[in-house]
Amino acid sequence: MEVTWYGHSTFGVDVDGETLLIDPFFDNPKTDTDPEEVDPDYVLITHGHADHIADADRFRDAHFVGTPEVISYLTDEYGIEDGTGMNLGGTFETEETYVTMVRADHSNGLDTDYGATGGMPAGYVVSDTKPTQVSDAESQTFYHAGDTALHTEMRDVVAPYLEPDVVAVPVGDHFTMGPWQAAVAVDWLDADYAVPIHYDTFPPIEQDTDDFVREVEATGSTAEVLVPDGDEPIDLDDLLGY
Repeated sequence: MEVTWYGHSTFGVDVDGETLLIDPFFDNPKTDTDPEEVDPDYVLITHGHADHIADADRFRDAHFVGTPEVISYLTDEYGIEDGTGMNLGGTFETEETYVTMVRADHSNGLDTDYGATGGMPAGYVVSDTKPTQVSDAESQTFYHAGDTALHTEMRDVVAPYLEPDVVAVPVGDHFTMGPWQAAVAVDWLDADYAVPIHYDTFPPIEQDTDDFVREVEATGSTAEVLVPDGDEPIDLDDLLGY
């Protein structure tokens, strides 16, 4: 598995040649990638805020996954033709991956005249093996927390049952967790590696990622914090050794 951060909360995930794109928003200062260069098989949407769906219409050939409300909105407003609506706790199976939608604590308003919401916001756990109660030491699993506050489901459900190896957590504060809460999340998630996301895009979420590194160390977590440059791939095969 290879994951690539395109700035803000936008990630590409490649599993044996099958590609997924999470929260397409390329108008951010961390990426030089033109959306036209990206050709995902699937697009996962955590919630309907503009800084997570702005470039959705660039990927109309992909299969979209999100809450039923968000998929309906993207169909009506962005011309999306192929999508699956699902909800928290569900797992969407592709040919190469298992995508489990998990809780995120955030708002989810849609840009409509009548104040519609996109249902519950979400995070995604992407794994190359089917999640079960039986631990699988050889699986490779990436957790994108979405826009969220700290919540105990990270500790009580995601960590013990979905077993993420690499976690991407928002650190920008103001709209999501800040560095210290994100660090607690990393500790609770018991992952090997952590990537800070959702920062520096707008003035309210400007952050020094060194603060996040120090906060993770202060929890006693053994996770290594990775602060990739935008567009820099992270190869889980190399990180995990399998």
